[in-house]
Parts: sequence; structure tokens; C-alpha cells
Amino acid sequence: MALFMIGLGLADEKDISLRGLEALKKCEFIYFENYTSKLQCNAIDLEKLTGKEHNIADREFVEKGSDEMIEKAKGKNVAFMVIGDPMCATTHIDLYLRAKDRGVKVEMIHNASIISAIGEIGLEVYKYGKITSIPFHNKDVRAPVEVYEMNSKNGLHTLFLLDLDPKSKKFMSINEGAEYLIRNGISKDAAAVGCACIGSSDRVIRAAALGELGRHDLGSPPYCIVMPGKMHFIEEEALKLWKE
Repeated sequence: MALFMIGLGLADEKDISLRGLEALKKCEFIYFENYTSKLQCNAIDLEKLTGKEHNIADREFVEKGSDEMIEKAKGKNVAFMVIGDPMCATTHIDLYLRAKDRGVKVEMIHNASIISAIGEIGLEVYKYGKITSIPFHNKDVRAPVEVYEMNSKNGLHTLFLLDLDPKSKKFMSINEGAEYLIRNGISKDAAAVGCACIGSSDRVIRAAALGELGRHDLGSPPYCIVMPGKMHFIEEEALKLWKE
């Protein structure tokens, strides 16, 4: 008996690994975490793949009500499905620690996440500094800019994850993210890359000055912005692929 923490990848139900699918098929209870990102499919598509009903696990459930899931995993196989990779969110690490503390066996099944898939834009992944998020409510919030300044000082790239609330179908746009950065002191002429749906066939990538990003239609969410640090000439060549 175990709690299976299963990464779903970034696109749709077809991104589930074979090992993940095999684990899902032997689980009696399946929970689908749907608040940290957005797939290009819905819960029904996932249920068709596994042939089993899924319980939606929103933020409140994971943070406050997941004891139910942990208790079930003491006597049954239980799956906790996560968009991207299961260990890329603090609340998921907390869930893992609480399950282990209660003597529950935890099986981790990893998958692609934005942290690995962002390599598609052509900047070397190991040259990224600290990752940061831009929240919806960002008045008087400077932490994301401070992260950028620290990374930039060290010649490192910065990945900004833009806030989202899939339950309310609310997603911060590239334009809103860029406006926040400019409003907080980053030059509108600074090099930037806007990304949408990274990891899926619908992905859109645009490289432009920060102030120009909002003029491009980047399609469907989720969105992120990358601001390059010191680049190797190959990285510079790669970014040219995404300029109009």
C-alpha cells in the first residue's frame, strides 16, 4: 500500500508516463491537484484514460484536508496526480513529509515541469538563478524584482512564473507581468522572452524588449517570462529563433 505522487507533465493526458499510468490503474483512490498549473485537457479526459473517477484536490484540500488522503494510503493504494512534476511546489513537499511522518510509503513518479521544459527557448538551464513568481496582488510587492536584480548581478537568467487561478479561470497575462516589472524599475528595453503553454504542441515563444512583449498574442495560458542574464553566443543565436 502506498501514496503515489504522480507527475502528469505539461500538455495533456498523453503526457503521463507508462509507469505513472500503471500506478494509476492499481490505485483505489485518485486525487487530481488542479491549482498549481493548467493542462490542455480536463479531468474527464484523465478519467477516460484510467477508467476511474478522480477526486479534485484544490489548494484548501491539499493544505488543510489531505489527512484523509494520507489515512487512506495506510491501507489502500492512493494516487495524487500533479501537473508537471510532483515535487516542484512547497505544498507537495509538505504533503510528502506528513505522509512519511505517519509511516505511509510514498512512491514518487516524476515528469516534465516548467523548470526543465523552459530549456526549449535556448538558454542553458544550469545558468538560471532563483525562480520567482509574480502574484496577482502585487502592489508594494518587490520580491520578484529583487530576485531578478540578484540573478542579474551574477549573470544568471531569471524565470518569472505568472500567477494563475485555474478554478476561477484567471491567468495573469504576459502584458500584466511585463507592466509589473517595468513599473518596478526594470527597463522596458531589457531583453525578455514571453512563453505560453510551454511543453505542449500549442506552445508560443516570443523574444522581444520587455515593453514590447505585451503586443504579441501568445495564445493560451499558463504564461511565464524569462529575462536573460549573461549569454553565451549560442544562447544569443537561439533567442533569434523567437524574434519576429
